[in-house]
Amino acid sequence: MIVRSRPGPLDLLVAMRGSIVPLVAPRVLVVAVLALVLAVIERLAPGRFPEMTAAPFTVLGLALSIFLGFRNSACHARWWEGRQLWGQLITENRHFAREVSALVADPLIRARLARRSAAFAHLLAAALRDRDGLESARPWLPPEEARALAGLRNPGSAVLRAQSAELAALLREGGITDILYQTLAEPLARMTSVQAACERIHNTPLPYAYSLLLHRTAWIFCLLMPFGFVGTLGVGTPVVAAIFAYTLFGLDALGDELEDPFGLEVNDLPVDAMVRIIEIDLLEALGEPAPEPLRPVNYVLR
Repeated sequence: MIVRSRPGPLDLLVAMRGSIVPLVAPRVLVVAVLALVLAVIERLAPGRFPEMTAAPFTVLGLALSIFLGFRNSACHARWWEGRQLWGQLITENRHFAREVSALVADPLIRARLARRSAAFAHLLAAALRDRDGLESARPWLPPEEARALAGLRNPGSAVLRAQSAELAALLREGGITDILYQTLAEPLARMTSVQAACERIHNTPLPYAYSLLLHRTAWIFCLLMPFGFVGTLGVGTPVVAAIFAYTLFGLDALGDELEDPFGLEVNDLPVDAMVRIIEIDLLEALGEPAPEPLRPVNYVLR
């Protein structure tokens, strides 16, 4: 995620970090070159392209902008829901750490329960970013539990099962009452809900046919537009065509980035930074030294 101060007038013109320009520049260049070729032909042979009314392009551009706006709204909703889910996960871990610190007398069990929650956050983040999370989770787990996670399709769920099993053992041994067990089990249930909701977003993209229709329509509009306006705009056609292409392709590319909010694109959510927040909260609840929060690197917070 891009983290930087409010841009000034110059930053708005030249800032590239976090801008969609690097992604759409090749497509904009194709449209601009086509428009330039047509403008040169029109300059050398005036009247070769008829002057056309803007009405067809206005109607098509309006319809395309509405569809792009709808798609971007849907993609932003996924991004915002992802941020809310990770905010809830942070809240549930703080709740769990507070209750464990207050209700579990054995310091070894208390530390094991809290550290497992950090391991769960690491494993969930890794699953959402399609990478192996065992190495990052291993320091937070007992060695035998870390070894047991190898080869599992959903190690995060296995960690939550281990949490429930330890709480159930405490209940059977009289270490906590049934009411205290329910108090400690509730945040674990909500963590499971957060995991399932994040997996739903990650594993369910927007309908491919819908995105393909918008991609194709944007290309058709941007490639046909210079032919319609070169007779009227002449040498100004490449500039106008580039502006239209930047706007339409930019909205399209931004929607692609926001569709999966847990990835590693510059505008995706800072999942690793939120995992670090969970680590800090849990370690401080245990009275152990906590690491520093992650900081943006070149304005990008991962």
